[in-house]
Amino acid sequence: MFSRHKDHNKMGSVRELQAALNDKENESKIKDNRIHVLEAELRRKDEQIRKLESELDKYRSVLKPTVTNTTNTKSRLPRLGISAEPTLAKNLEEKKTASLKHHSKSLRSKDLIKEAILDNDFLKNLEPSQIREVVECMYETKYKKDQVIIQEGDTGAHLYVLEDGKCVVTKEGQVLGNMGPGKAFGELAILYNCTRTATVKATTNASLWVIDRQTFQTIMMKTGLMRQAEHMEFLKSVPLLKELGEDALLKIADVIDEQHYDEGEYVIRQGARGETFFIIKKGTIIVTMRQNVHDEPTMIREMTTGQYFGEKALKGDDFRTANCIAGKGGTHCLVLDREAYSQFINGLQVEDYRDTPTATDAVKAEKLKEQVNEFAHIVLEDLTVIKTLGVGGFGRVELVKTAKDKRTFALKQLKKHHIVETRQQDHIMSEKKIMFEANCPFIVRLYKTYKDNKYLYMLLETCLGGELWTVLRDKSCFDDGTCRFYVACVLEAFSYLHSKGIVYRDLKPENLLLDDKGYCKLVDFGFAKKIGFGRKTWTFCGTPEYVAPEIILNKGHDLSADYWSLGILMYELLTGSPPFCGSDPMKTYNIILRGMDMIEFPRKITRNAHVLIKKLCRDNPAERLGYQKGGLKDIMKHRWFDGFNWEGLRQRKLTPPIIPKVKSVTDASNFDDYPPDEEVPVDDLTGWDRDF
Repeated sequence: MFSRHKDHNKMGSVRELQAALNDKENESKIKDNRIHVLEAELRRKDEQIRKLESELDKYRSVLKPTVTNTTNTKSRLPRLGISAEPTLAKNLEEKKTASLKHHSKSLRSKDLIKEAILDNDFLKNLEPSQIREVVECMYETKYKKDQVIIQEGDTGAHLYVLEDGKCVVTKEGQVLGNMGPGKAFGELAILYNCTRTATVKATTNASLWVIDRQTFQTIMMKTGLMRQAEHMEFLKSVPLLKELGEDALLKIADVIDEQHYDEGEYVIRQGARGETFFIIKKGTIIVTMRQNVHDEPTMIREMTTGQYFGEKALKGDDFRTANCIAGKGGTHCLVLDREAYSQFINGLQVEDYRDTPTATDAVKAEKLKEQVNEFAHIVLEDLTVIKTLGVGGFGRVELVKTAKDKRTFALKQLKKHHIVETRQQDHIMSEKKIMFEANCPFIVRLYKTYKDNKYLYMLLETCLGGELWTVLRDKSCFDDGTCRFYVACVLEAFSYLHSKGIVYRDLKPENLLLDDKGYCKLVDFGFAKKIGFGRKTWTFCGTPEYVAPEIILNKGHDLSADYWSLGILMYELLTGSPPFCGSDPMKTYNIILRGMDMIEFPRKITRNAHVLIKKLCRDNPAERLGYQKGGLKDIMKHRWFDGFNWEGLRQRKLTPPIIPKVKSVTDASNFDDYPPDEEVPVDDLTGWDRDF
């Protein structure tokens, strides 16, 4: 009886537990269903927000077409490029030999200036020799209490270091902060001609040290030019390297390291495997050798400045046959390893960069003549404006049609007085020459140019699919396949330009247009320049988020600056925003100088894309993929492009990932709306554009 009662109780407990479990499961299902409903609602809300943001951005583009700064959030407003005054070849020779004026100052002042430089996020990146020269070249100036040192809105050209006194910083009347002794400020102005973004006023009598942009840039350029000339002189003295020719030597000069060895330190040890070649820059090397393992090493000879050793290591594995030891006072050597050497020999296609006439040049000349004849009948007065396609720093681009045959073109209008004010005449003339001669399906064609007293005009091929920037803005980001197609189009354009020795320098989604089929074309060659192979150029230009570190630091740059910007473009297309963004250009440059290794890649970037971006965005230009002897083909062969149909792209047989809707040759609906330009520019009759 007791046992039966016990069993009954057990069964009751089990049923209760089962019922409780069922209740819990039902409750859990209700919660899961609720979560699914809320997640669906959240997705719907996110989509609504995205659409509203897209609409809002379109209105912002109309209301504020000239905004250049971006924030750490997604960049949605078109960005304008920035350019300093061009540096001409004759200026390079002048700067190489320029004698800089030093100004006397106490040891205390020198230390204070040096500490202020090292405490500044940008200036601390200078080399020790450059910092020393900046310190010596700064001159003293004094301001009285309440006197304005920098006025917001004025054009700046000076860097300041406050030695004594105090200053207040304001923006639009609001106090941003106060500064005391040992603070450097105004550094953006020594990079290029810029408008001051804040006011700095002395709140007490103040003593400051000053340097102007020209002096600063001369210091930076002189350092680089002298180092390159010195390296070239040493390299030319080596018979093994002399056969390579100057173009290859210039590239090798870039990858040489400088190394100091303390007195008595072994540079090479007998019997070790060698991969490195050395040239003595300063000091001596003691060469010793032991005949067998048990013998003491005996001195063979002493080597001095200009002599070299270890050259066999460049050709292949080399077991060192002697000891090389740093002599009295230590030794300074130029060091080149086999891997770096082999990257820049055998297969350098330097003939592509020559300006000597060839048979193909005659064909090109004939094609240019045909183009001139084809568009000779189109005069400026025959063109009717349909719609504004874009607005830039120097003017705007209009969709125009001809009165006779109803064809449409893009007409780029540039304000002459603004070009002269910003000293961009050489850039504009270079743009015309490069675009007029360019014959590449991935570059927008220039058909004809015009000019009057107020404007220069460029008659361009129309690409009515719109800017890639607009498509990216509306879609937020692209998947791997879509990004790959557009990057491949850019690579084809770069392949053409770089084969001519032309560096582009302003890659960004705003400068990529889609034609009516969806193919991508490079446009806006205002910063492009023919520099040849192995040569450098020094002008600061580009869009802040895209400029390479060597441009910021004024080290001189070459074609590899375009590889850096290609990596930045990949990142922006895949995520919707560039990796380096600051609230103002100087903050952006400082983030860039920290390097790509400091950037956290989102999960949406695949491993192969991640690796390629990192290889393109190496701090050292010589280490970037594309810079080696394989050139841009090395990028095309990267795993991220595995399976990509390059020939199909070149023959325009690939189906683009996005095909724009273009109803007719006058349909500009893929472009944003822009207000009319109310400014009537002044006449410019100086005649600098006679060859335009």
